[in-house]
Amino acid sequence: MQGPVRGKHGSCPSPTLPSIPFPSLPLSLLPSFPLFFPFPLFPCWAPGCSAEQDVGPVYPCGAPGEGGTGPALQCEGPGPGCASPGQRKKDPEGKTGRVVVVHDGRRRVKVFDSGGGVCAHQFGEKGHAAQDVRYALDVAVTSDCHVVVTDAGDRSVKVFDFLGQVRLVIGGQFSLPWGVEATPQNGVLVTDAEAGSLHLVEADFPEGVLRRNERLHAHLCSPRGVAVSWLSGAIAVLEHPLSPGTRPCSTRVKVFSADMQLLSQVDTFGLSLFFPSPITVSAVTFDRLGNVIVADTSGPAILCLGKPEDFPVLKPVVTQGLAHPVALAFTKENSLLVLDTASHSVKVYKVNQG
Repeated sequence: MQGPVRGKHGSCPSPTLPSIPFPSLPLSLLPSFPLFFPFPLFPCWAPGCSAEQDVGPVYPCGAPGEGGTGPALQCEGPGPGCASPGQRKKDPEGKTGRVVVVHDGRRRVKVFDSGGGVCAHQFGEKGHAAQDVRYALDVAVTSDCHVVVTDAGDRSVKVFDFLGQVRLVIGGQFSLPWGVEATPQNGVLVTDAEAGSLHLVEADFPEGVLRRNERLHAHLCSPRGVAVSWLSGAIAVLEHPLSPGTRPCSTRVKVFSADMQLLSQVDTFGLSLFFPSPITVSAVTFDRLGNVIVADTSGPAILCLGKPEDFPVLKPVVTQGLAHPVALAFTKENSLLVLDTASHSVKVYKVNQG
């Protein structure tokens, strides 16, 4: 196995891959999803970009629904972990590694066990009641074991416990809530794509009490995805600036410090200076070393942009075996989860980092 991809600014992950498909996952796509290139995205100057794939257990998820809902996934963060009382006996530290996916089934939210691809629970009925989920766009898991969903149907943010009981509905405060991410302090970051803003939501989730909704940034261009580094507290925001006329859609990644100072940014044009093929970013996350990792639907590929202070250091992480990657998450064991909507699967990559 080749080692990590190294450059003048350090190293980025190079993975080995077992895959965990769930072929029947009903997903309609959020951003754009071009076709797979018949050749690798990166030529031979980028060592360590190969991956071996093995078929894993199947996640049964039902048939596609009509209208479509945004695909998103999340796993338990680096915190203590979430477990039911029965699981806690078997797993005292709560390291269940469960994976949460929102999709277009009758029940919008599915919780999977990591070990065998078994659907442990599902909730979020498709409907128009306050506790239902009409059109889910993103999902996050807080450190105190609550599932947070952005619902474009009624423009709200909904909080559930792991049993699927609604704890809090935050409505009337967002124009179009899109991306959501839990912070190490058990807050929730929410992007408002229509208002162009980023918010920090703090609440007593078990009691269902909203403490505050603070606007951290008010001048973003159609922000969608959001991620936070548990190492540094840095915040990455994925923007989709409107393109005039018939020009192709552009994407831009901005990285802010924990106190919202702009550290770095790069857009589609800037990335094209590193490689002539277009790069369309559909998702963003941080690895455990603080590197910015993005999904590219034009490659398709998973890319490492390096640390914010070295931005951008374009390195490939995965360049084969993907079709339309649209969501990313890291597990506690540093495995990379990639939601691929073309194959209706979550692919699990074992990341090697130097």
